[in-house]
Amino acid sequence: MLILKIPGKPIAKKRPRFARRGKFTITYSDQETEEGRFILEVKQQLDGHTLMTGPISMVVSFDFERPKSHFGTGRNANKLKPSAPDYHVCKPDKDNLVKFLKDCFNNLVWKDDCQVFESTEIKRYSDTAKTTTYVNEIQED
Repeated sequence: MLILKIPGKPIAKKRPRFARRGKFTITYSDQETEEGRFILEVKQQLDGHTLMTGPISMVVSFDFERPKSHFGTGRNANKLKPSAPDYHVCKPDKDNLVKFLKDCFNNLVWKDDCQVFESTEIKRYSDTAKTTTYVNEIQED
């Protein structure tokens, strides 16, 4: 089993952008720097890892810091308001978070993300923002 912990706010995959250049329309990604930083962080944790080529089961936890509005003010500054939500049900949505993660792991952790046959994801509030991934390659008989 491979465990990867990426510090920082989880990143969601953005839609491609289009621009007109004369008679032509080009497509580009405005997310290249985010992908580069994410991939660099993953590479630092992949010491001696060989590319997975078999079926993969994956569990991912996307941890977000709570916004200031979830906490009280004054002497209650460190206390969570009773009205603060328990679940992270706002943007970014889980599907786009997983898409970014899988695209970054291609040719780095596994050969292609089509190998992932089972995945479980959760978005939640935490003290520190991070993405934790548990990747398990299933050995076929």
